[in-house]
Amino acid sequence: MTFKQYILLAQVETTTTSLFPAIIGILYAWYNFNSFRLGFTLLGLLTVVLFHLAVNIRDNYLDYYIADKKNADYTQEMVVGKENIPLKTVRLAYLISGAVALVVGLYLALQTSPILFFIGFGGMLIGVLYTFGPIPISSTPSGEFFVGLSMGFCIFTAMVYVNAFDVVQFDLITVGQFIVASVPTSITVMAILLANNICDLEEDIEDNRFTLPYHIGVDKALVVFKYFYYAAYIAIILSVIFGTFPRLVALSLLTFPYVLKNIGIFMKEQDKKTTFMTTIINSAVIPVPLIITFLIGAWLNI
Repeated sequence: MTFKQYILLAQVETTTTSLFPAIIGILYAWYNFNSFRLGFTLLGLLTVVLFHLAVNIRDNYLDYYIADKKNADYTQEMVVGKENIPLKTVRLAYLISGAVALVVGLYLALQTSPILFFIGFGGMLIGVLYTFGPIPISSTPSGEFFVGLSMGFCIFTAMVYVNAFDVVQFDLITVGQFIVASVPTSITVMAILLANNICDLEEDIEDNRFTLPYHIGVDKALVVFKYFYYAAYIAIILSVIFGTFPRLVALSLLTFPYVLKNIGIFMKEQDKKTTFMTTIINSAVIPVPLIITFLIGAWLNI
């Protein structure tokens, strides 16, 4: 497998959904605990990115494997088929990527605290079980919740902890503040998954995947989709009020009208080729201004 093929298989461009909560976690530790450890931070980011890539490669592996079993015509449009990559090589790629992420994560846990092991292991376990086992999480109505937990709370909390493990106390107030602070990035990932499940509802039913839209209906799923975004902005407001986000982060609320416009576009028509992209755009529109204002606010203490 060439490096180019690995990049295509791993869909590197999607790692932003893991990097955003990681960056906010780093800034959170710096602002709230006056703690930043460059070495641990880089290793933490490496773990997050490698595991994300491993999950993406495994998803591509499974998609091709299932399509090939069906003798589907579109297998040659997939990366595995188009690049003519042997399935054995694809499997090896995600196993090595995942193994390296696990080893680096274990090293960080040994250097900090067993608490990091449980946070990281929990996030990784969700990532594995999402497409693995007799009933993968992706085939259940709880997929959105577990993805948000793994890619939002676990990544955010792990990055806070690798930087401030010697000063963080895991009491109810601190954990509650972590949950609220992680909501903006958790929600954007959950919204992407829910929008995807709404668009793919009929195809998912054919593949025996009974996701949230199947159980509550498309109309109610769209209401949940809308309120996901409301929750993200409420969480930003609460974090500013709690003092865990700098006051300057309140400026990121100015993105709400644009996000609301994109919500309206998707709610009018749910189409993978045309309107689904609005959820991808929202997944950057919410965290990027948050990160920029957080960085400036923490630096200037405003």
